[in-house]
Amino acid sequence: MEKSNDVAQSLQERRYRRFSLQYPVRVKSQSADLMVEFEAVSRNISICGLLLETSSMIPQYTPVSFIVTVEASSLGRPIQFMGEGKVVRVDPKAAEEVFAIAVECKRPITQIDADLAPTGS
Repeated sequence: MEKSNDVAQSLQERRYRRFSLQYPVRVKSQSADLMVEFEAVSRNISICGLLLETSSMIPQYTPVSFIVTVEASSLGRPIQFMGEGKVVRVDPKAAEEVFAIAVECKRPITQIDADLAPTGS
């Protein structure tokens, strides 16, 4: 019975519903005077955060920005979502040589307008 109370309590602590979605994510973080960019894969996404897996370690509390790309074949073009926030948890997965990185967003994740989407470079 105690275990079910723990599950109920952890669900109440979550403010937003999470969706198990695996999409490519382009992440940018500021490291000293250097902007670092790298690739990651989402594991779950909510309106105000996401869990990433990547081979790059980002320290807790590091500010980040990101773009999630959803390949939607029925729409003919990818849809991109952007957000910014900070790293709130880092869990190393030694056996896989990757890190699970939880990001809490400042504002809700939003879709990038197709007319304003970044091009190239």
